Amino acid sequence: MRAIGYNTPGAIDRKEALLDIDLPKPVPGGRDLLVEVRAVSVNPVDYKVRRSTGPQDGDWKVLGWDAAGVVVAVGPDVSSFKVGDEVFYAGSITRPGANAEFHLVDERIVGRKPQTLDWAEAAALPLTALTAWEAFFDRLNVAKPVPGAARAILIVGGAGGVGSIAVQIARQATDLTVIATASRRETTEWVSAMGAHHVIDHSKPLAPQVAELGIGAPAFVFSTTHTEQHVADIAELIAPQGRFGLIDDPKGFEVMLFKRKAVSIHHELMFTRSVYGTPDKDEQGRILNEVARLVDSGQIRTTLTERLSPIDAGNLKRVHALI
Repeated sequence: MRAIGYNTPGAIDRKEALLDIDLPKPVPGGRDLLVEVRAVSVNPVDYKVRRSTGPQDGDWKVLGWDAAGVVVAVGPDVSSFKVGDEVFYAGSITRPGANAEFHLVDERIVGRKPQTLDWAEAAALPLTALTAWEAFFDRLNVAKPVPGAARAILIVGGAGGVGSIAVQIARQATDLTVIATASRRETTEWVSAMGAHHVIDHSKPLAPQVAELGIGAPAFVFSTTHTEQHVADIAELIAPQGRFGLIDDPKGFEVMLFKRKAVSIHHELMFTRSVYGTPDKDEQGRILNEVARLVDSGQIRTTLTERLSPIDAGNLKRVHALI
């Protein structure tokens, strides 16, 4: 089968950074689906792995953790899908990726593709939607109020991939007032179009801007980028007993800033369930089906902004360079 891979990690400007290759067609076992891949999305995890991690099994490392496609074969223990089903998913970082003609994925982390989206529009959603959903409902527990706090969430980096879907999920699946950050005119307009009630400028101190909104101290903060730059502001603006979640990889920040307010700090990584095979692994399939329902009901829109075709080494190298 056709695939795109590499055997030596490093910079994207090398000829061998990503190559068109031929690999054996995989065979599904257990609860695996064999999916004919119709579209993939590229995320920061792709370039982080590409520049740091070589192949562990075999000669090639294949990336790709967002995909949409058609089930063409199933393992003997599959119970939720059949051949011909259209699906979307983010896969597992511990297995070969979806930058290939065919891809194996555990049925428990797969959702049914939204009927109102095309392949590329659907492939743009799983990783970011799972990240935002898990951050809100599994980590921050936004359904549980913080006593005395404003029923509000500040989303730092509202125009990014995760931020864009996080704003929509917060608006459509919670009763929270949504404050998001952006710094340029086009990103401010984008975040507003996603549904943010308020947009503030992350190139300026955040705490005074939140105070000026006059809604009170937010119960929740969800930081998607540049957390270490904003941590002092977050500690200042968040409500006592508030809950703070983050997904980026800050070199470090002063945790003790949050002790006086008894703020809890939560990391979110949507690969955790699949990496560790947690008992609630199938929750990811349920989340994706709920996201698909919200999409098909017109409440959530795809965050896709650019398309490239076909799926080959040349186009993937272009996207990695852009990211």
